[in-house]
Amino acid sequence: MPTSTQNVQTILNNLKQAYPNAKYELDWETPLQLLVATILAAQCTDERVNKVTKTLFPKYPTAQAYAEVDILELEEDLKPTGFYRNKAKTVKSMCQDLVERYGGEVPKTMDELVTLPGVARKTANVVLNTAFNMPSGIIVDTHVARVSQRMGLTKRKTPETIEQELMLLVPQEEWTFWGPAVVLHGRYTCTAKKPKCSECVLKNVCEKIGVTTTDN
Repeated sequence: MPTSTQNVQTILNNLKQAYPNAKYELDWETPLQLLVATILAAQCTDERVNKVTKTLFPKYPTAQAYAEVDILELEEDLKPTGFYRNKAKTVKSMCQDLVERYGGEVPKTMDELVTLPGVARKTANVVLNTAFNMPSGIIVDTHVARVSQRMGLTKRKTPETIEQELMLLVPQEEWTFWGPAVVLHGRYTCTAKKPKCSECVLKNVCEKIGVTTTDN
């Protein structure tokens, strides 16, 4: 089943029926909060990050607050998210950069965002797609990578090359929807182990590449 414009449109239609209000599951109110939360979500569940940020965000309302805090105190605040020493160092240095170069404001371009410590394309896309509703690219996390490979949309392995292929297939006006929708699909249906193929809204257009155990 070669990937076609028609297939992609079918995927989009089915995703919109299943996830009409698809959005990233991190809690946030400002672009800075979303940027910090996305960094903390590395190798940590969104649910746990949301518990941590409930008290973290009021404590650090600005980039300046993170930039000035003692690193040991920030480490303690971030401990439940795992890898907290690295995350504290990243958040602090990233916010110092924001203060020094951007007046504490989160920039609105990919080129600027990826110059910040700890910010690669995936994190930048989360912020630009979600906080600014800008189709800068397509969010590619582990879920999006897995679903895209199983469906035969890409044979690539790295997030960057997967994103490049998806950007050629998916209409640009759908990029901000595609990322969050496929993340949700990968999280709850097309799971890493025992994907729920029999109840999948995409089963008729999926090649099931690499799927050996399903719930059929």
